[in-house]
Amino acid sequence: MLLVVDVGNTNISFGVFEGTKLLHHVRSESARSRTADEFAVLVRQMLALRGVDPDLIDHAIIASVVPTLTDTMVELVRRAFRREPLVVGPGIKTGMAILYENPREVGADRIVNAVAAYEWAKGPVIVVDFGTATTFDCVTPKGEYLGGVITPGVHISAEALFSRAARLSRVEITLPPKVVGRNPVHSMQSGIVYGYAGLVDGLCKRLVAELGYTCRIVATGGLARLIAPLTESIEEVDDDLTLTGLRLLYERNAQEPRASARTEGA
Repeated sequence: MLLVVDVGNTNISFGVFEGTKLLHHVRSESARSRTADEFAVLVRQMLALRGVDPDLIDHAIIASVVPTLTDTMVELVRRAFRREPLVVGPGIKTGMAILYENPREVGADRIVNAVAAYEWAKGPVIVVDFGTATTFDCVTPKGEYLGGVITPGVHISAEALFSRAARLSRVEITLPPKVVGRNPVHSMQSGIVYGYAGLVDGLCKRLVAELGYTCRIVATGGLARLIAPLTESIEEVDDDLTLTGLRLLYERNAQEPRASARTEGA
């Protein structure tokens, strides 16, 4: 079985694959202060609750956008599963040309998402990831990672509103009864939810116009299932897109020799 680890700024996702089937998906907070030993105990316990024998984990791959947690996750895998993980980064075989001006500046999660999305679309695709930041990543008809857009995430934007407006209290980010709010809570919910739906449609329309070809559009991330149905552009939501991308990258690198936990190179 394969353990895949996606380290985001807010949460860490751990998935267990048997072949191409995702058996389990658990999450933890991206606590920077937590040690590798603490994470090891936590992950083993979470998987044990789902009936997973840690000794059956044969391989592991990690993608991280939090540098301070990357080495912690490597140590977690070594200590909890006695395996040497592959780390997504410079030198890893992606099967996808990176056309970014500086490929090293592309977040690992964005490349992983692009790989999985292109495998799904079999052609040009835009990935909308509702994470700490909301990102839009474009893949060309040839399967090349072109670049994209980074916007403040839904929670970040909402938190800025709550903290800077003295008379506005925090509200649950959920769908309001109507677009026209009749009280402060519904008004803010409408602005946050429908506002982001409009942002998604507007940016996707501009991206497609600039690219000059039709793209399939897939969404992932924590709030994807809330916002995607309110858009006209998103046609598919895949909660496990990043985990699937990690599996695909592991398969493409399974025969690559690795002397250490981290893959180096360009």
